[in-house]
Amino acid sequence: MFMKSTMLLGTRKGFIAYNFQNGNWKVENLSFEGIPVSIAYADPRNGNWWACLDHGHWGVKLHYSKDRGKTWVETTAPAFPEGEEVKDGVPATTRYIWAMSQGGNKYPSKLWVGTDPGGLFVSEDGGKDFQLVESLWKHPTRKTGWFGGGRDLPGIHSIVVDPRDENHIYIGISCAGVFETTDAGRNWLIRNKGMRADFLPDPNAETGHDPHLLVAAPTDPDTLWQQNHCGIFYSNDGAKNWQEVSQPEGPARFGFAIAVADDNSNQAWVAPANSDEDRTAVKGALCICRTDDGGKTWKDFRKGLPQENCFDIVYRHALASSGDSLAFGTTTGNLFFSSDRGESWRVLNNYLPMVYSVGFGE
Repeated sequence: MFMKSTMLLGTRKGFIAYNFQNGNWKVENLSFEGIPVSIAYADPRNGNWWACLDHGHWGVKLHYSKDRGKTWVETTAPAFPEGEEVKDGVPATTRYIWAMSQGGNKYPSKLWVGTDPGGLFVSEDGGKDFQLVESLWKHPTRKTGWFGGGRDLPGIHSIVVDPRDENHIYIGISCAGVFETTDAGRNWLIRNKGMRADFLPDPNAETGHDPHLLVAAPTDPDTLWQQNHCGIFYSNDGAKNWQEVSQPEGPARFGFAIAVADDNSNQAWVAPANSDEDRTAVKGALCICRTDDGGKTWKDFRKGLPQENCFDIVYRHALASSGDSLAFGTTTGNLFFSSDRGESWRVLNNYLPMVYSVGFGE
């Protein structure tokens, strides 16, 4: 199946673009060297590249390129209106850009961005200006039912736009759960039924769940997958109900990243880690697990991956699929590629910075 020929990486020390030529991946562009890039994103509608920067001292910055990284333009990063508060007495300031998505072909100038602390922003002019989606920010559960997970404050890390109806959007929030809008963000439904939050006094609470990443199947957007803090969850009814599909004893349980096949809504991959307390490779060995039947069974694939003395894990945005191919980057700077749906792997680089995101583009 056709594979997109560009791979974009956001890393601890820069933006890296690879291009597939004559059977090999070659570095095409290195930008923002030395600066953390939380998300590297290619807009499938126009080919624009986006770099979400986390300068630390200088704060969050946002840049785009129309010429494959030869030149970059800085645009105004999403910012909370003056006076907004994360909670009483704590001003809301954009600390991190954690998700980016195009708004669909029907809205060629629309972009969505998710941030820490828990803000969803929308641009109607191609990213020149972003506005806070106040309906979600002012949701009655936010101040009492949302809290930090891997980061100190709640964050929006997943934005899933339905290609059949681009006003229909799912949002993944750590820690709050899955929220759905069918009217472009004017109203929101909580979609956490069937999920479990073992770390809460009430594991079945309405909010407070921690979906590490949320994805939808391209062939059937009503089929959604999430790698959750408490397992792997699957829905085939548009997130109305979730079912846990973790392995009871095998490695496919805890992790951060998940990807779903372009042509099969029941085929998905995860990158396992030991546990929330021990965030290292399972038994010191790196593997990728795949299901072909909607999570009923899982296979783990190890060919070409290190099987001893390995501490790597894969962050939530650092596993991607395209056609028959997959790629993932690790916390210790290794980049792996598979051309056979994850059954065997080869190394593209062992010497990268920590990898935050991996994505395919044209």
